[in-house]
Amino acid sequence: MSYPNLTDLINPLFGTNIHLPIAMFGTFVGLAVIAAVYLVQIEVRRFENLGLLSVPEGNSTKLIGDLATVSVLFGVMGAKLFDVIERPTDLFDDPIGTIFSSGGFSIYGGLIIGFLAGVIFLKRRSIPIVPMLDAVAPALILSYGIGRIGCQISGDGDWGITADMTLKPEWLPEWFWAQTYENNVLGVTINSPGVYPTPLYEALMSFCIFIFLWNIRKHQQAVGQLFFMYLILSGLERILIEKIRINQEYSFWGVNATQAEIISVLLVASGLIGFLKISKSHYIPKLIFSLFVMGALTACSTY
Repeated sequence: MSYPNLTDLINPLFGTNIHLPIAMFGTFVGLAVIAAVYLVQIEVRRFENLGLLSVPEGNSTKLIGDLATVSVLFGVMGAKLFDVIERPTDLFDDPIGTIFSSGGFSIYGGLIIGFLAGVIFLKRRSIPIVPMLDAVAPALILSYGIGRIGCQISGDGDWGITADMTLKPEWLPEWFWAQTYENNVLGVTINSPGVYPTPLYEALMSFCIFIFLWNIRKHQQAVGQLFFMYLILSGLERILIEKIRINQEYSFWGVNATQAEIISVLLVASGLIGFLKISKSHYIPKLIFSLFVMGALTACSTY
């Protein structure tokens, strides 16, 4: 069952009959922003105490609030832009409806455009970019996971392909393997047994990555490692989930890949290059790490 609006969930729970146009996905985006701002504030203060980051006039709270505002506004525009790029036919047939529809947001588009806007904002404020990237890395993956919960609950179309029930382990609940997303925000009918609830899987993987990054953040060897680790892990997560999602594929030199897969490969490659470049010691662990990441990437890409 899906709940496009907040009151769609509140009314059955409390027996009320309230109707407010508060989108469930938007609600979770708001929660994601709040959580991200809180975590970034913690990390910025820690970096300031370590002497790795200096905020002009010491007003880190205002800086982070302004950074969040800029990143979210441009992130929303980027999410819609990347989605429209994948649906040119819909754009030509109904440009106003496509652009201003409540569904159809590419999370990667939001992250990329929001990230670029944030970097430009920081440069204009003369804030060191690399330490700030480390400070926001755990918050980025946590907010991504929270946003995916919003996708799952609202049923915004980010679900997967038809679930193969013959592969389901007996001990696993059926709702975790296949869902029909009744009353989804797109008004799409999904026949039984349903599709893979990929937003749920992504949320769980994102929370696991967050826990990992949050626990190792105080043990990194060099500034920038945490952010590059975030790029690698978040990219691998998305490459893996794309194998059971419904997305338009593009063909390059005989290789078919979705927009998200292309971006994910670039993220993993960038993260790996950056991580190895700044890791100036422990060559054997670096080599093992490189082989592990490349092996995982190859396995996911050829699944």
